[in-house]
Amino acid sequence: MAEPTVPASVFKARCLALLDEVATTHRSLVVTKHGIPVARVVPIDHAVLDAGSVTLLADDDDDYFGTEAAWDARR
Repeated sequence: MAEPTVPASVFKARCLALLDEVATTHRSLVVTKHGIPVARVVPIDHAVLDAGSVTLLADDDDDYFGTEAAWDARR
């Protein structure tokens, strides 16, 4: 069975309803522009989310993220 497709203009207009549909049906949805697939919306497996972790690969996190230097948000 082919994945359902939706034009980008319809996805834009009905985004929240389409996201709810993907979450409820657990079926992915392909978004197209001019008939060409450009994105896929997929349901999230909550078991995978709960089991994950994040590992930073930097040797020195402070230098990597620049927490020692002053930061000005107005720049």
